[in-house]
Amino acid sequence: MDLTGKLLIAMPGMGDPRFEHSVVTVCAHTPEGAMGLIVNKPLPKPALSDLFEQLGIPVTASDRPERAPILFGGPVETGRGFVLHSPEWQGRSEAMKVSDDLSMSATRDILEDIAAGVGPDRALLALGYAGWGPGQLESEILDNGWLITEGDVDIALGPDHATKWTRALANMGIDPRTLSAAAGHA
Repeated sequence: MDLTGKLLIAMPGMGDPRFEHSVVTVCAHTPEGAMGLIVNKPLPKPALSDLFEQLGIPVTASDRPERAPILFGGPVETGRGFVLHSPEWQGRSEAMKVSDDLSMSATRDILEDIAAGVGPDRALLALGYAGWGPGQLESEILDNGWLITEGDVDIALGPDHATKWTRALANMGIDPRTLSAAAGHA
């Protein structure tokens, strides 16, 4: 089972407060483990403008990209940045294909292009990522920690972070009020 490009939706009672009500885009899933970005948890700071200033990247774009929030991508390597973006952007370094609608980059050139207004049409910046060792994600799914649904670029890259969890559930036909924290196995 390859979950690359899928969305993971955190179940109530998952047990890890860092993932409560999280929606995760799975960027890579192999027998060696999995990696994804939480796409619905904006950080209070730094602002994108602060990040550009810290990195010495001048902002020349007319649409002022610094208004976009930076998200908490997950608890692993929280000082490292990742950009989940639409696939039309072709930087100086190759982006990792997540799905036909999404790519991921972790290099400075995408930040420079965003600041210059020539970056991808749609993008989300995240600090840190969610990572799982071999079999760990599969075990969490079996333990009722996550629901899996098809990837949705509008949920992944959309600006309304507060509703992503309920919208992802609604795409599956699930009302969050009907979910239980208790797992059951037949």
